[in-house]
Amino acid sequence: MKVLYNDGHVDECPADEVTHVVRHSAAHIMAQAIKRLYPEADFAYGPATEGGFYYDVDLGDKTLSEDDLPAIEDEMRRIVKENLKFSVFELPREEAIALMEERGEKYKVEHIGDLPEDARITFYQQGDYIDMCVGPHLTYTKGLKAFKLTGVSGAYWKADSSNKMLTRVNGTAFATKDELEQHLKMLEEAKRRDHRKIGREMDLFMMRDEAPGFPFFLPNGMILKNELLNYWREIHRKAGYVEISTPQIMSKHLWETSGHWDHYKDNMYSTIIDDEEYCIKPMNCPGGVLVYKSRPHSYRELPIRAGEIGLVHRHEMRGALHGLFRVRCFNQDDAHLFVTPEQLTDEIVGVVNLIDSVYQKFGFTYHLELSTRPEDSMGSDEDWERAEAGLKEALERLGKDYVINEGDGAFYGPKIDFHLEDCLGRTWQCGTVQLDFQMPQNFDLEYVDADGSKKRPIMLHRVCFGSIERFIGILIEHFEGKFPTWLAPCQVKVLPVSEKSRDYARGVTEQLEAAGIRAVLDERDEKIGYKIREARNIDRPPYMLIIGEQEVEAGNISVRDRSNETHAEELAAFIERVRAEIDERR
Repeated sequence: MKVLYNDGHVDECPADEVTHVVRHSAAHIMAQAIKRLYPEADFAYGPATEGGFYYDVDLGDKTLSEDDLPAIEDEMRRIVKENLKFSVFELPREEAIALMEERGEKYKVEHIGDLPEDARITFYQQGDYIDMCVGPHLTYTKGLKAFKLTGVSGAYWKADSSNKMLTRVNGTAFATKDELEQHLKMLEEAKRRDHRKIGREMDLFMMRDEAPGFPFFLPNGMILKNELLNYWREIHRKAGYVEISTPQIMSKHLWETSGHWDHYKDNMYSTIIDDEEYCIKPMNCPGGVLVYKSRPHSYRELPIRAGEIGLVHRHEMRGALHGLFRVRCFNQDDAHLFVTPEQLTDEIVGVVNLIDSVYQKFGFTYHLELSTRPEDSMGSDEDWERAEAGLKEALERLGKDYVINEGDGAFYGPKIDFHLEDCLGRTWQCGTVQLDFQMPQNFDLEYVDADGSKKRPIMLHRVCFGSIERFIGILIEHFEGKFPTWLAPCQVKVLPVSEKSRDYARGVTEQLEAAGIRAVLDERDEKIGYKIREARNIDRPPYMLIIGEQEVEAGNISVRDRSNETHAEELAAFIERVRAEIDERR
């Protein structure tokens, strides 16, 4: 595929950039279509994204809905059919501003004002449409062969709630129709698995307008959450961790010392207590540091591995909130390890192996990224070089493949990020290992070494699930609510066929509960087919027990599993089998 670069030359597009160029060009073609249908349209940003493209547009008093998308798509097809040529030109700053003012593009004028003085300002044009852009783009509109508009939403100009709310028109595009069809099928499957929908159906959690971004967990959701935390506590106890709990509200001075106030204050909530400013914690690490600092330590005690299921609060824009995936408060399964330099590599290896075992438990595959020093960072070059070298050494000892993610480390140190891949091929950044030389220095942490001298420990920050709430959302969609038996809120649904088998069904339920199996009895006067369908679609238990007169007479049960196969089984054998599944967390 030939593409047009912003210096005017045309060249073959690298294979790994084709999708990006197609989507970027689709955004321009969509903007041209909107401009034809709505001449008053004033455009803000319109980038290609990982999953497609969008354009933010100001339509004055008008708003767009899903119903308007087919007309925009039809106009895009006309533009594609016209086979307009893309051309590119560059203007000095004042001429660029004049052009955008002449065309009524006030957001583009403001954007030009935000650019550095020495920035090149280039424009791409197809037909009567001109857009400020760095490119590259297709050479002709006919090169856009497969696209689909996927929805509309709201977005503040520059993501600032004090600015005007614009309309964001979303779409996706691919180089071929087959790729598009495959992607649209994936979107339909993702819609079917949406954790917000399944969460409502299964009574797992709810969100309320009275508390935007603050999830409520319902009884079924608490079963799921507590089973995850029980598993977390068990594996960490075996791995030599101790558990701590630190306050949710601590003095602003603490956050200034840790460095969070300078680097993260816009995302923090604060309050006044006794005329002093306090912050609601967005992270658990300063609390963990205070626990370490509460008494002297000898080198013999290290490594200290302190885990915490800490509730943290972070201010997120309301428009960015999304079910359990993006919330304003969540539990984070933090752990902070205090180690000597000699222990560092072994401890990183241990953390990576622990996280690996957890992800294998849920059937996730993942890839690793090593994120290096960001521009907004603390500490010396020497500390950062040592920290990055330490993480690389651990990964190489493990024989793990990884990619470098330049400049995306935490402000206090580099990190290893785990990107999970779910059953739909989507990736989620969950686990992380972060190496920190800065916080021990800021808080003057020490331990007494073998020779009696005082040394500074190295600190490792790490999470496994990450946000418990987000991880639950991922699990809901990954399993489509059909959780493994040990996690399922309802493990066995007992379904009597008629009144004649109810007493026997009650007895079966009691025996299941006595064995520690979560069983729910459905005694309603409904047809058995209806009960089965509802259980399959709502409760989604691993097992249903169908209890009719035949089972009563035989003194056994009919077991229906998720394959929809039904077979007769002795209750004692079934209990033994299910208990083994639960105990071994299969």
